[in-house]
Amino acid sequence: MKDTRANGLTKEMFRKLSFRPPAETLAGESVPVWRDVLRRLASSKLAMSGVVFLVLLAIMAIVGPLVSPHDYYTNNLDHTNEPPSSEYWFGTDSLGRDLFSRIWMGARISLTVGLAAAMIDLVIGIVYGGIMGYVGGRTDEAMNKISEILYSIPYLLVVILLLVVLEPSMWTIILALSVTGWINMSWIVRGQIMQLKNQEYVLAARSMGAGGARMLFKHLIPNTLGPIIVTLTLTVPSAIFSEAFLSFLGLGVQSPAASWGTMINDSLTSFTLYPWQMAFPAVLISLTMLAFNVFGDGLRDAFDPKLKK
Repeated sequence: MKDTRANGLTKEMFRKLSFRPPAETLAGESVPVWRDVLRRLASSKLAMSGVVFLVLLAIMAIVGPLVSPHDYYTNNLDHTNEPPSSEYWFGTDSLGRDLFSRIWMGARISLTVGLAAAMIDLVIGIVYGGIMGYVGGRTDEAMNKISEILYSIPYLLVVILLLVVLEPSMWTIILALSVTGWINMSWIVRGQIMQLKNQEYVLAARSMGAGGARMLFKHLIPNTLGPIIVTLTLTVPSAIFSEAFLSFLGLGVQSPAASWGTMINDSLTSFTLYPWQMAFPAVLISLTMLAFNVFGDGLRDAFDPKLKK
């Protein structure tokens, strides 16, 4: 070490300072992912209005037929085509059946079909798409070709053929809607898995001996829940509309069971004379689909990290 005394400097002229740089501080409180998603979803007034409508619709589908003074299936030819009144809140149809109770029975059927078909699509799509994305290679290619072949078949043709072969009912509609409805979900899961399977935490879990099923359902699928949930919320209104359309064609729920589609079909010939018979089910179908779509859009924005503030 060079002697500092040659330059007129001594060690006594120097002393060690106890200065330390200030510690880094967080810009904000650390918030869990799901809490942040719920916070941003709650900040969307349009999405929350959709949630409120769907909750009210579900409540009325349960209690609506119970609070009505009339049932939904009894014909009363002395009170046919009556307008809304204090006795018949939504009026009656051409057979004298109470439209109020039939509307909410139709809501019960539509929500059951939509949710059941969406859940089946969810399970099949996650398993099938997860295997495609995780295994890859020839397995992925073969499974993807099968799904592409099924997707190329006209969806409405498959549904109508199944409903013609089987007895038309609510459960037949659910089965028919689930035959090819899972394909979009499987492709979304496949794409997400292919992006995530080479991440560091996946390689670390694999090096520690984690098996394929554990890797898929413990580490990969939970990290794809955002796109899965958004797709699920958009699958439900599609199934509800398909059920109403098939019932309108006479291939769905059969009379005297109530369905929004059958109610529109029954009121079609007398729409100009008794518009309320078509107005109530048509408005509810439109509002239900709108509510699910705005809720799905709100979820998509809530899960998008680019929109974080």
